[in-house]
Amino acid sequence: MTGVRVAGVGLTPFGEHDGRTGRDLFAEAALAALDDAEVPRTDVEHLNYGNFMGALAERQGHQAPLMAEAAGLQCAGTRYEEACASAGVAVREAVRAIRSGEADVLLAGGMERMTNLSTPEVTESLAVAADELFEVRAGVTFPGAYALMARRYFEQYGGSREDLAAIAVKNHANAVPNEYAQYQREITVEDALDSPPVASPLHLLDACPITDGASALVLVSEEYAAANDVDAPVAVTGTGQGGDRAALQDRDDMAQTPAAADAAAEAYADAGVDADDVDVAEVHDCFTIAEALALEALGFYDPGDGVGAARRGETTRDGDLPVNLSGGLKAKGHPVGATGGSQLAELTRLLRGDHPNSDAVADAEVGVTHNAGGTVASAVVHVLEVAE
Repeated sequence: MTGVRVAGVGLTPFGEHDGRTGRDLFAEAALAALDDAEVPRTDVEHLNYGNFMGALAERQGHQAPLMAEAAGLQCAGTRYEEACASAGVAVREAVRAIRSGEADVLLAGGMERMTNLSTPEVTESLAVAADELFEVRAGVTFPGAYALMARRYFEQYGGSREDLAAIAVKNHANAVPNEYAQYQREITVEDALDSPPVASPLHLLDACPITDGASALVLVSEEYAAANDVDAPVAVTGTGQGGDRAALQDRDDMAQTPAAADAAAEAYADAGVDADDVDVAEVHDCFTIAEALALEALGFYDPGDGVGAARRGETTRDGDLPVNLSGGLKAKGHPVGATGGSQLAELTRLLRGDHPNSDAVADAEVGVTHNAGGTVASAVVHVLEVAE
């Protein structure tokens, strides 16, 4: 089984891209990744493309061949849809294809265009990732669903809005130097606490924004990298995927995310590492409570301990385990279908040393990404390591 290297990464700035199409956004990220990799477009054998709500936001289905054409590729493409974990799954399947010997060079990533819709339209479109029959018809939206998860967490383990605010403050601070981040500005705990309520206990600054953007990675086999003198010092050494019941009311415990725990266990075993080996992480903080749940599912904290990690300074850029040095979904932004690829691109930059926050993890050798779909009914975890 061959190893997999990240040869190049590409991102658009995250935010509002008024007047631009989805294929324009993805082409920008894809061409940047190819330029970064210095790999000819003609060597790309397949496009693995993540997108969730294109049929709603742009009235465009069957996007993969359009995105391949936009990127100048002469290969087939496949669209992957797993809600907010769409790009994470697209990358995972690319890794598996290279490992199996089916391909040597793949382009993987994703795109979402959202700001052309109104906030109510975006909220309604995102809600289709929940259980339509038993949740959506009852009026459940994702702010409400994550609020229920937060309330259950507080009831079972404790925690406070101040703990959640500290997560938001940390991630906004990390986003300040990131040229791709939607919100390159700091906030205070008081700002977060005083922001408008959305769904108790969550307030506006507990939530990620509505975002346009695209991400792309060029993944290659170790044999291809060696034969073509490709500089690719970061390897994907572990990949895992987990699932859970879609509807919250069907879960055994709304304060835990077993899909993410299963994905992490599989990824760690695949890479031959464990949680204690991880130096840096990019996790799916669509809401501040989601970061706490992710830290526990990834094995960094016991249940109930993750929510206070940012307040205690343990997951800040100067902490023992820096988390979301990109700014996370909270401040970098969350273009749904692109997010999983963005996490991997940001972590690759951090491990290569060319990210504006790389100095915080100068000696890091092992990193983890955690990409979740819905209320973590789907989860994908990847382990990245410095290989040379």
